[in-house]
Amino acid sequence: MTTSRSLPARPSLASLRKQARKLARDVAAGDAAAIARARVHLPAVDLPLSRRHAQLVLAREYGFAGWRDLTAEVSRRLGDDLEWAAAQARRVIHDNDVATLKDLLMECPALLSWQGHDDEGGLLGIATSSYGDSFDPDRERQFTRAACAEVLIDAGAVVMPSVCEGLLQSRARGLLRLFERKDLLPRSLRFLSALGDLDAVRVALDEQGHDLTAVNDAFMVACRFEHEAVASLLLDCAIALDSELGARVDAVGRRDFVRHLMAERALEFVRAAPADPWQAFVMEQVMRAVQEGDLTPFIRMLQQEPWLLGDDHVGLQVGAVERATLRDRGEFIDALLDLDPALLRHQPSPRSKAIEFAFTYARPHLVPRLTRIWPMPDDLPHAAGLGNLPRVKQWLDEGGTAEQHVLDTALAWSVINRHFDVADVLLAHGADINTRWSSHEPASLLHELVFQENYDSMRFLIDRGIDMTIRDYRWNATAAGWARYGAKDEKMARWLEEAERGR
Repeated sequence: MTTSRSLPARPSLASLRKQARKLARDVAAGDAAAIARARVHLPAVDLPLSRRHAQLVLAREYGFAGWRDLTAEVSRRLGDDLEWAAAQARRVIHDNDVATLKDLLMECPALLSWQGHDDEGGLLGIATSSYGDSFDPDRERQFTRAACAEVLIDAGAVVMPSVCEGLLQSRARGLLRLFERKDLLPRSLRFLSALGDLDAVRVALDEQGHDLTAVNDAFMVACRFEHEAVASLLLDCAIALDSELGARVDAVGRRDFVRHLMAERALEFVRAAPADPWQAFVMEQVMRAVQEGDLTPFIRMLQQEPWLLGDDHVGLQVGAVERATLRDRGEFIDALLDLDPALLRHQPSPRSKAIEFAFTYARPHLVPRLTRIWPMPDDLPHAAGLGNLPRVKQWLDEGGTAEQHVLDTALAWSVINRHFDVADVLLAHGADINTRWSSHEPASLLHELVFQENYDSMRFLIDRGIDMTIRDYRWNATAAGWARYGAKDEKMARWLEEAERGR
């Protein structure tokens, strides 16, 4: 029996862990060869093997004194120890693999202070960040990783302010309570309001109740977390400091005003900056009109509240254009631009995904409206999205080869917008038909097309050999699974399954 092994030049720690787990399972199942391997290195240890003992056996088979020495050699061979370990940890957190996360933290304690990129908030930020709104407990379980977050907290992970702020944005109530139990939340008025702690809010108001900005902010947080009693208390305090606000709110009715802001979520994902509760109330109605396709009240509110068109609220104007693009409501973009908003004159042009949305969600007919605000980028993906075959060929001829992600984005936009002649050229130049490009998280192009009910584009990809077994990053589902369980479209799911069987 061979008990000596050699590490490959680029070893995988995940593979080594799997080998150790398999050894432990085989020993527990009574496999004679596995038991013999264990006895060579641990003759006196009681069976079955613990996970730690299985790792020790494997490490010694590879010629190392222990698991820590083996993993150190893996890190050395892979180069940047911390970045490599962080990449491993990111995947482990996604998989909600608490045991492996604990192993990684033991092997690389520096992970506890690693901060990542773009203000991620380190591993704790990755564990607590949410794909979407997490107010519903089921969605919080799906979108966040509370068990991993608790492991990181107990191990001493650095808690960045952005992590706590993220809990407010995602409305993750379970995580908020976890952070409260661990004494990690600031004792500010806004966090006490998020917790719905009425008595603590009353005490805080004795100290901070003169600060109208803080009170207004806390009121909006209380509405966001649907704590009506706390929100009503804070609104009364704000009105005591601002009589003009009181006159406007009382015309609506205080209870109705609070309940409206608690119920509405139209400002989600909009870079709006309401200065007070009244502005938030009006902005919610504007964005709700866009969502529901109510053009007349949309125009009326913009005319009645001209401050919405000013320099201080360009973020809301951008949000209205983006939401109108997503909902394919060009008439709302026209109506807004006809009122001469500050957005048209803002320099430089404010950051926006409106043009990207037009190509990603098959709305190219909106591009002429959007280019009144933002210039069209002169690059391969945008030329492909427009179906400009001569320009695509020119780009490819001039550049020879493009970076893979650029080719893949161009392919996605050409297929989504049914420019199949362009897509064929891109595939011939190395675009990956099995790319994990996605508008949100890694998935296949077939996944993207499910919710657009774009059978022509799906057929194009199927005919050219796309891998129909690809599973998405979050739900681990195929495109057929998205059709059946996400889009609730059994007909499409069966069509995709028939297409796969037909190949």
